Amino acid sequence: METSGTDMLSDSDNRATISPLHLAAYHGHHQALEVLVQSLLDLDVRNSSGRTPLDLAAFKGHVECVDVLINQGASILVKDYILKRTPIHAAATNGHSECLRLLIGNAEPQNAVDIQDGNGQTPLMLSVLNGHTDCVYSLLNKGANVDAKDKWGRTALHRGAVTGHEECVDALLQHGAKCLFRDSRGRTPIHLSAACGHIGVLGALLQSAASVDTNPATADNHGYTALHWACYNGHETCVELLLEQEVFQKIEGNAFSPLHCAVINDNEGAAEMLIDTLGASIVNATDSKGRTPLHAAAFTDHVECLQLLLSHNAQVNSVDSSGKTPLMMAAENGQTNTVEMLVSSASADLTLQDNTKNTALHLACSKGHETSALLILEKITDRNLINATNAALQTPLHVAARNGLTMVVQELLGKGASVLAVDENGYTPALACAPNKDVADCLALILATMMPVSSSSPLSSLTFNAINRYTNTSKTVSFEALPIMRNEPSSYCSFNNIGGEQEYLYTDVDELNDSDSETY
Repeated sequence: METSGTDMLSDSDNRATISPLHLAAYHGHHQALEVLVQSLLDLDVRNSSGRTPLDLAAFKGHVECVDVLINQGASILVKDYILKRTPIHAAATNGHSECLRLLIGNAEPQNAVDIQDGNGQTPLMLSVLNGHTDCVYSLLNKGANVDAKDKWGRTALHRGAVTGHEECVDALLQHGAKCLFRDSRGRTPIHLSAACGHIGVLGALLQSAASVDTNPATADNHGYTALHWACYNGHETCVELLLEQEVFQKIEGNAFSPLHCAVINDNEGAAEMLIDTLGASIVNATDSKGRTPLHAAAFTDHVECLQLLLSHNAQVNSVDSSGKTPLMMAAENGQTNTVEMLVSSASADLTLQDNTKNTALHLACSKGHETSALLILEKITDRNLINATNAALQTPLHVAARNGLTMVVQELLGKGASVLAVDENGYTPALACAPNKDVADCLALILATMMPVSSSSPLSSLTFNAINRYTNTSKTVSFEALPIMRNEPSSYCSFNNIGGEQEYLYTDVDELNDSDSETY
């Protein structure tokens, strides 16, 4: 029995702390408990986690055991060592309403109903989190603070918004819960219900906001409204409900708009609703970095969203603050479906260069995306574009050769790429293949010996420079990699979704994290 009880109590590392009182309380043996309490002085003996017999009885819902221990003077407000929770928290967490009523009816002082655990959570918050409506009403009728906040600034209503327990939410609203209280990240229950797709809860919250004449379109600390979150997570019923509200029928908040949010996660239905309701002009809206929804769709290779945007006259050659077009973004990230669509159906301009003078072909080659590069090359007939140079004077052949893109190199050569073009370091495409400058210089010396050339040729000039470097008395040349593309690599940060509902309270990590708009 002791072994079984120890396993169930998860205290196998320290069995000595499991008392007969703990075992009787945990298993609901109230008659044995009545005998034990007559001969034991300490009713609040703790196990290795700091839990008392009353805590375990409340956790398991053994009403008779709870009654026996309370009548014998067991403490109702003793907190465990780990979560800092009391027997009241235990009963509320598991929905044992009879135990809960016994505990709060005998607790002193009366405000024990709002006692907080280590994270600032009250019994009411835990009852709502787990959907225990009877417990919620019991606590509210005992005067629980409906708007109490935990250490993250979240109320019981925030928890109901995340879990979608409509009856609990209704109980809270009936007792005057504020639907626009902001947590530490500025998110209200309306944000959370929209982000989680709980249409019933969202409707109740919007109705509550309207009844007190408050604006439900408030933005969180990053400027995102409930509409941003619903669009990002593709909750179309929530998007539809929000768009029925006049306050959501104009674009507000973060410039990374709801349409950006929808297309970056391939939520075509939400995107179409936005365009139909707010007008086609939103397809060319730009965020703080000058990126349109077409950039976002191209980055993530969501072809259906691309088609939707293009059908509403999205500007295929729009450039962001770094000078990149949607095609460049797709090419740099190897999004072959998008590249194929943009160079074929959409006729994207292949001659455009970003702020560091890279074309889409440069960018595809720079990241080793051979298929994307070949798709672009199929559409290029102009030899000048084949030999276009970026800010480092590198041609696509330099970049493709350095990255070992054999098929691209072959295609470039077939289209007239110059093998003698030199970059800012004086390297030809052949020398650009070298892993560092020293190797490149050695290769230049060897090639000069194998194939004598005139003093006016680029190879001769490079050889002379290499000889000078190695005969110079000051040989303090530090190792440097070959010149790389000067543009910063593009990548979206994870927009971050809602975390597991039941883990909502127990970690310091926010379920709704920062957005894809922060970096590309």
